[in-house]
Amino acid sequence: MRQGQIQITVPTSGTGFYLIDDQVGSAVAHSEIVTGMCTVFILHTSASLVIQENADPAVLRDLESWMSEMVPETRDWEHCEEGPDDMPAHVRSLLTATSLSIPVRDAKLCLGTWQGLFLWEHRAAPNQRKLIVHVQGE
Repeated sequence: MRQGQIQITVPTSGTGFYLIDDQVGSAVAHSEIVTGMCTVFILHTSASLVIQENADPAVLRDLESWMSEMVPETRDWEHCEEGPDDMPAHVRSLLTATSLSIPVRDAKLCLGTWQGLFLWEHRAAPNQRKLIVHVQGE
């Protein structure tokens, strides 16, 4: 069994979904592993990773709208020194995922036809989000 690891950076311009299939897929290809498992881990507590539909953008808009209603900035959060969107961003990342495992088949991410791998930015300000992509297999 072989393994490889690379750090990638995803620039964000504010709250929303950022498709990262290509960047993570490039890391998988670089590993030269044909069959195995890819683990993606985000090194932040105010953004998250999700696998979601990549065909109809209305799905992502609905998810963002739902999350804003479930975890509003207007709640009386105790942690507020970093701005009104910081504590809600922590809760939103808690409700989603900071790490995902995706099978690798034929040296590619094994995602379904309508699935996309997204970084979900929960902060309003632009950021440079760092991710670790770890691939192991044969």
